[in-house]
Amino acid sequence: MIKMVIFDLDGTLANSLADLALNVNKGLKAAGLPERPIADYRNYVGNGRVTLVKRAMGDAASDHVKFNVVISTFNREYNIHCNDHTVAYDGCADMLKGLSDKGIRTAVLSNKPDEFVEKIMRELYPEHRFTAVWGQKPQYNCKPDGESLRSMLWLYNLAPADCIYVGDSDVDVYTARDAGVRMAGVSWGFRGKEELQAAGAPYVADTAGELLDYLLTL
Repeated sequence: MIKMVIFDLDGTLANSLADLALNVNKGLKAAGLPERPIADYRNYVGNGRVTLVKRAMGDAASDHVKFNVVISTFNREYNIHCNDHTVAYDGCADMLKGLSDKGIRTAVLSNKPDEFVEKIMRELYPEHRFTAVWGQKPQYNCKPDGESLRSMLWLYNLAPADCIYVGDSDVDVYTARDAGVRMAGVSWGFRGKEELQAAGAPYVADTAGELLDYLLTL
């Protein structure tokens, strides 16, 4: 049996797309740039805050003054509004409880800035105790570099075979591969099953219940 399941956050445990989009759009508006439809942000997220903002800005991202306006506005506004529309995906609370009931630890590893991650998790999963909740920390490279995942395993004295990483995008597939751990995808997130399978995800769950059943077989 595996000892820990490590989850991506956005698109995996948290449907956070609207809050990410609305608050980046506030930055775009402040910089005099066109706002983007919320649906477009499905392809902007996943590689950290800086990349998110640059993708939303498009060609204007090379303007350092405007970039600083957008990202500073996003940082300020998202800190206040990160939980306005963000919700847990259906069944994930029960899935987490099912893992805990079997003695399997859980953790979160996200490219979202570290200062936002714990705040969101406290709101969405107040009754669940995670072993670790990590956002992007300045000492580690962003995913898909597996550096932060390897560091989490080292900190909790886990071998790669002891854990599995769960996420909704190709970034998560590549992160697990780089760290030498198994990976499972979830189709309910921002990118969908086709992207995960094309990236090489060995398994993709369509519901949280399916994911729990699969994890308990490992």
